[in-house]
Amino acid sequence: MTRNDLIERTDALIRTGEALEHEPTLDALRAWIADSDRLLAEAWGSMDRYHLAWLMVGRPTAVRGRPMTVEEEAAYVRDVATQKTAALRMSRAAAEQGMPFVGETAG
Repeated sequence: MTRNDLIERTDALIRTGEALEHEPTLDALRAWIADSDRLLAEAWGSMDRYHLAWLMVGRPTAVRGRPMTVEEEAAYVRDVATQKTAALRMSRAAAEQGMPFVGETAG
């Protein structure tokens, strides 16, 4: 992928993350996390799933053993989307500043 492709694809994912903060849905979050994980792995290389702990991906401990309420689910989606969007912004900044990345092609 070219540097411009990476920046454009990251920008699109950032916009989606911002939209999730305003209109949170768990299904959309799951799809967005998968898409962003694929892009980050393609650009920067595969990483262990440890980053999920940083994003607190997984059921919040306060609601284990029961379904989340609508309000809890929305808060959870917003929280994860905010954190992952921040990670995408850091990725974009690195690409914009010229940091070499694994998946880079000429163009």
